[in-house]
This record gives sequence, structure tokens and C-alpha cells, in this order.
Amino acid sequence: MIRHRLIALTLFTGILFAVPAAAQEAGVRAGVSADPDQFYFGGHFETGPLVDRLHFRPNVEIGIGDNVTLVAFNIEFAYHFPTGANWFTYAGGGPALNFIRFAGDTNSEGGFNLLIGVQHTSGLFAEVKAGLADSPNLKIGVGYAFRLR
Repeated sequence: MIRHRLIALTLFTGILFAVPAAAQEAGVRAGVSADPDQFYFGGHFETGPLVDRLHFRPNVEIGIGDNVTLVAFNIEFAYHFPTGANWFTYAGGGPALNFIRFAGDTNSEGGFNLLIGVQHTSGLFAEVKAGLADSPNLKIGVGYAFRLR
């Protein structure tokens, strides 16, 4: 089990460093989820546009509550829609690797997320995720993104 975690973490870290260097950002996030009912927190990294307005936005989220601890490695892509001078909307999704600890047992499960969010040019954002397979059914969160230069 520990070997699988190390492999997943190594792959995830490798993906973070294998992206183009243009207009990158890193951010923090927190929110609540349903099924399981949890508080979650985490962080993300976002690349500059890969194609048109499509960005790679992997993130890690740790959920606590409902007698479950969930660590989600989300490999997500987000398409940015221009909506005004200071705000933009984004939508996307991607696969997830979820480590679920319940009653002393830890399991790894695959999932998939669909997401939609709004972000201010200052970095403040709000996001809603719908989970498929073994991802939480719904996540509502807020966060802040920092530009990396």
C-alpha cells in the first residue's frame, strides 16, 4: 500500500514539473463536500495555456470528517472563458486518485471530477465540483491563487 502511494506521489510531482513555464500560478483552497460530508483543504498548481485557453490545474485536497479521511490527487484541466475586465469563468474536469481511510483501513480508488468556477484577476476564486465514481459527490470551495513569475 505504501509503495502505491509513493508511486502516485512521484507521478503527480513529475507532472507538476513537466509543464511549460509561462504564466503559472499556485493556490490554496478550502471548502465543504457532500458524500462524504467533510471539510477539505488543499492546494493547486496551474500552468499557462496549453492550447488556446486550456490550462492544466492539478491539485491535492485533504478531506476530514464523517469518520473518513480522504486524500484526493486531482489531475484536472480548466478552460478559461473571458467574462469581463476583472473576472473570468472556467470549467473543466479530469481524473482523480483518491486515498480513503475509514475504520483503520486505507483504500485507493479512481474517480473523476467535473468543475466550474469563477476567479478574480487578484487571485480570489470560488469553485464547485461534481464527483463521479469514487470521488465526493459535491465540493464547494473558495481559495486564492498566487502568480508565479
